[in-house]
Amino acid sequence: MACGSHAPPPCYKRSSPRYADESMDRYERILTLHRLLKSAHYPIPLSRLLGELECSRATLYRDIAFLRDALRAPIESAGGEQAAFRYEVGEGERFELPGLWLTSDELSALLALNELISRSGPGVLAGALAPFKARIEGLLSDQGSGKALPIERIRVIPWGERKLDQQVFRIVAGAVLERKQLRFRYRARTTNIDSHRTVSPQRLTHYRDNWYLDVWDHDREALRSFAVDRMAEAHALDAAATDVAEGDLNELLASSYGIFAGKPKAWATLRFSPHAARWVADEHWHSQQKGEWLPDGRYELKVPYSNSKELLMDVLKYGPDAEVMGPLPLREEMKILLQLALGGYQQSPA
Repeated sequence: MACGSHAPPPCYKRSSPRYADESMDRYERILTLHRLLKSAHYPIPLSRLLGELECSRATLYRDIAFLRDALRAPIESAGGEQAAFRYEVGEGERFELPGLWLTSDELSALLALNELISRSGPGVLAGALAPFKARIEGLLSDQGSGKALPIERIRVIPWGERKLDQQVFRIVAGAVLERKQLRFRYRARTTNIDSHRTVSPQRLTHYRDNWYLDVWDHDREALRSFAVDRMAEAHALDAAATDVAEGDLNELLASSYGIFAGKPKAWATLRFSPHAARWVADEHWHSQQKGEWLPDGRYELKVPYSNSKELLMDVLKYGPDAEVMGPLPLREEMKILLQLALGGYQQSPA
């Protein structure tokens, strides 16, 4: 949340310990320096600034550099026997300090998050955040050496990401935040049939590198989840969205394993070999999962599920290191999947 520029915002953190010996902290000095320069009609001598800010000459020059280079303040200096500073005529009246103040560590984390968003969902949020990214990069620059942080060292590799229409995403996200009803055309993957839906969007979810929209479907009079990449011709309506209680959303859309909706119909019991257990024991499969180490080194995991499809897909990736123990219908379904997969290898490839 952005913080105002007139009082210390709650998101502000004390600056580096190198300013601990100054009688005024850096945040206060920057505000005071900004106030003095903004109200000055003539360049302010260095000696006056040192007296007003109660700091050393080196500290003052660091603050001036930060205000000019990082915060983009229109500072100009006057030469002569003694240095003096002021805001450029015309520019100073329009310039205001940015509302959000963060430490360098917090800015580093923010830029890392921006990299994560831009690389895991290229084009969707990266374009909207581009101006902020440039500003953050400027704030992150080391004012002493001018060397920027090596953000390229952060590597994000998307997996299974599907192509997303940027315009549709923006309309959907806007309807969610503005609490407006939404209408769109949807082609389900299971049937490949088009349908038109009028919904009240509830929340937007980023799950496994893809976006999903939880809604109240007015035509079906039920809660549903839709893959945003399958939406087209989306437009927000003037009608206000119907809000569904968060508890009801979680009960119907988040209580079972995976992205598929529905109340849990059973608990799956899965067992993993001692080798696979090293990974599974540390993995988050579901908010209500139950895990237990067995005497022989295997790991037993229990998760609630409604639709078995996604759960079995995740178990299959462990191959012979995983076994579905129950319930019996789920175990039989896994056996059928394995038999069908094996059948494909009975013949030589064409």
